Amino acid sequence: MISFLDKAVLQFDRALQTLVPHAANASRPSPAMTLEETELTHAERTHSSGLMRINHTGEVCAQALYAGQATTAKLPEVREEMEHAADEEIDHLVWCEQRLYDLGSKPSILNPLFYGASFIIGAGAGLISDKLSLGFVAATEDQVCVHLQKHMAALPVQDEKSKAVLEQMHIDEAKHKAMALDAGGYEFPKPIMAIMTQVSKVMTTTTYRI
Repeated sequence: MISFLDKAVLQFDRALQTLVPHAANASRPSPAMTLEETELTHAERTHSSGLMRINHTGEVCAQALYAGQATTAKLPEVREEMEHAADEEIDHLVWCEQRLYDLGSKPSILNPLFYGASFIIGAGAGLISDKLSLGFVAATEDQVCVHLQKHMAALPVQDEKSKAVLEQMHIDEAKHKAMALDAGGYEFPKPIMAIMTQVSKVMTTTTYRI
């Protein structure tokens, strides 16, 4: 059985991999690798960078959320599901980070703050119940899918590399949502989803530029 100290060390290592640039390694190659870089104007590059920075921060939050939930999950199978989803999210994290640097930009300086807040939320949900924890995952992934669809439509038409990354992320996030609901996750009512949408808007507005 894993001790509290072992869990703490594992989660500290995951936090470092998430927050330190180039520390994490993806298990799958980026979908952008097979595509040629296209010429973007300064305004288009800035806009693509802003959108990919938002998505990178979203993946930072996802890592923290899953880490917190895995730490406090009561059932071993739920913990395993959380850890598996977190591993896939690492791919997204690395892909977005790579794309940001390719665009001549960098991740948000606010990521450590968002990581800490998301870890606390995830751990708190796990302490209450696995059903709530899984429901929170499903609700979060639903929000992410909506954002990804909007960002794919908002990207400059010629930025096919960023779009390819977001398309694969959308496929994976939809699977994570389905996994959480199939595992018995609570379906949040519309008022709660509306609140989550407003919180998400604050985060996206903040991280677009910093």
